[in-house]
Amino acid sequence: MTAEPPDRPDPRARLDVLDRLDVLDRLDVLDRLADPDTGWSMGTVGAIAEFVRDADEPVELTPDSAVTARGGIRLTPPAGLRAVAYETPAGPHDHWNHAVALCLQSAAARRATRTVVTELGPDHAALRGTGLLFDLGLGTPTVDVCVRTTDPPLVDALRAGAGRSLFEPGSTLVGVVIQAGPHRVFETACGRVEVYAAIPPPDGRSPDGPHTHLLPHLLNPDRTHPPTAPVPTGWAPAAYCYPPHPTVDHLGRPVPFDRHRHDAFQELLTRYGDPSLTRAKATVIEALHAGREPPSGSGPAAPPVRAAVSVALRQLAVLDGPSDLLDRWRSAHGIDPDLLDPDGDRNGG
Repeated sequence: MTAEPPDRPDPRARLDVLDRLDVLDRLDVLDRLADPDTGWSMGTVGAIAEFVRDADEPVELTPDSAVTARGGIRLTPPAGLRAVAYETPAGPHDHWNHAVALCLQSAAARRATRTVVTELGPDHAALRGTGLLFDLGLGTPTVDVCVRTTDPPLVDALRAGAGRSLFEPGSTLVGVVIQAGPHRVFETACGRVEVYAAIPPPDGRSPDGPHTHLLPHLLNPDRTHPPTAPVPTGWAPAAYCYPPHPTVDHLGRPVPFDRHRHDAFQELLTRYGDPSLTRAKATVIEALHAGREPPSGSGPAAPPVRAAVSVALRQLAVLDGPSDLLDRWRSAHGIDPDLLDPDGDRNGG
């Protein structure tokens, strides 16, 4: 006998849209801001800023913000917030990522979507320091990707490039910005993330701690999240929370499996996840524990369901150890490389 996970998320499944304070309270957001093992990001596919910090790193905490010498975050979401918890496979082996997307209806999440470099004036909402704010004009639907600077040569270069695309043929502005390393400010309807660390060169590695990703080839004005994220139709993420992971630390380094962390996120999945994906995972786990063979055929079609099945199999490899039956399931439920988060990068996929 075989077990067949659902083909796609159930369109009838509905998560309650909770009052903003109810969501924030239930997610213990204030406690999570104070937790160095919890990470955060704001942005979209191809342009995202991440805030993390070390446990022994000095930090200024307020009820809605956390700021270090390397970066900061402020959370100020409006009413109508909806939390969506989910997991995605990461890399070719047994790793997976997990996240809680803080979503708003698409119209509420939409930003200015400027497509040319634009001077916005003094940044009166800065978490640290002062300076002039410039939108880089990436046209991203849910995040204004900006830089802040007081450096006169950079201000002159940005003003000279105002009204034109950052990636205009022949323009040297991208290189000037990288060389100057201004503060990056990613602002969404849920708040902002600021990053103060140096910008690595195009062939360099992002620094540990707060950092930004800008991948122009992935930018799409109609794309607000990865295909494996089960964000309901008509909604868009405005921020992401990354609760402590059971197999890696906040910098993605392997740690001994922590069952408490695993169970804690499974509780978030039960409360804020797509019920059809939770059922897909449960179906696979039950089938393997019962010794049943994988179903024949091509498997589920929808990327979020395929991701959920892949995560279930990876988690079973960690929880129960290897087996021939598990290998057969994994062979039957391979996942396309373009649906995988890059190994260790929870903002990919």
